[in-house]
Amino acid sequence: MRMETQGKVITCRAAVAWGAGEALVMEDVKVDPPQRLEVRLRILFTSICHTDLSAWKGENEAQQAYPRILGHEAAGIVESVGEGVEDMKAGDHVLPIFTGECGDCRVCKRDGANLCERFRVDPMKKVMVGDGKTRFFTSKDNKPIYHFLNTSTFSEYTVIDSACVVKVDPRFPLEKMSLLSCGVSTGVGAAWNVADIQPGSTVAIFGLGAVGLAVAEGARAKGASKIIGIDVNPDKFSLGREVGISEFINPKESDKTVHERVMEITEGGVEYSFECAGRIEALREAFLSTNSGVGVTVLLGVHASPQLLPIHPMELFQGRSITASVFGGFKPKTQLPLLFTQCLQGQLNLDLFISHQLPFSDINEAMQLLHQGKALRCLLRL
Repeated sequence: MRMETQGKVITCRAAVAWGAGEALVMEDVKVDPPQRLEVRLRILFTSICHTDLSAWKGENEAQQAYPRILGHEAAGIVESVGEGVEDMKAGDHVLPIFTGECGDCRVCKRDGANLCERFRVDPMKKVMVGDGKTRFFTSKDNKPIYHFLNTSTFSEYTVIDSACVVKVDPRFPLEKMSLLSCGVSTGVGAAWNVADIQPGSTVAIFGLGAVGLAVAEGARAKGASKIIGIDVNPDKFSLGREVGISEFINPKESDKTVHERVMEITEGGVEYSFECAGRIEALREAFLSTNSGVGVTVLLGVHASPQLLPIHPMELFQGRSITASVFGGFKPKTQLPLLFTQCLQGQLNLDLFISHQLPFSDINEAMQLLHQGKALRCLLRL
């Protein structure tokens, strides 16, 4: 770690978004030192998830603020810490997490809740919590560059609130651990924490991207008896088999609706369904695929605004329920360390989620691979 940089402005490379749908521009930016309760990280690995893709495409106008540095799935090393940071130091291996944990608010103190009142995920947030200012500036004219999802990891250095940073045992390979800062934790946690899948139960997963496959990996680990995968891309089915999916449905290849096919396969519907596609039609089918009496639907997909739930209130009286999951229900600082250990012990297979590896300079190619459905996670090395 370059100790001479601590307390000073750092100039580094970042992929800057200058407008909705425009190619990210690799350029020099200035990164200020961390302020009180903030941490400056050297990002070593980052990847792109559909939330980044949605923001890049500008699908929600309220989120648009330019110039901006996107990115939130990553791993790195602490370069320096601000005043008051006591749980990490320069040189620590860490994950930036898009939804934080202060440990003091009523949400953090409550079991089963993980949306911290002060540092919860907020797609509209573009500045730091402490002083309402940005830590990024253009190198040429010193104009502000806005933050994204508490993290902004498409930069060699970034400044993050310490509540949104989790230490990682240095024995763990950071390139794999980076997946746990969003996609894999979101899917596995939805199966374990939110749905609380029981052994012998049946599961349907709509959308077999990285999050959907992570749900399947979590369901397999919990002893689900049957996992059904639904996707319009049959190329994903081979990976699905590796995580325990035994039945596949391609909506384009059936005259029946998906929920009718699921009902036939399970003789009455699954106990748990997961919507990971970000499509209202898929959410409706996921809900109707569950068993009338005990069915639970978990929403994970990122939906463009404005959208309303495609459910009549009276349908909830049929014994089906619906909920949503943010970061798999994990409290990042207190619960992720156990997940790290479980991965190190081989309970989860992280290797299959890394479909491509590219240098950071090829970030626009990585964006296109995900956009075209050709990648699960494209690991970018900074």
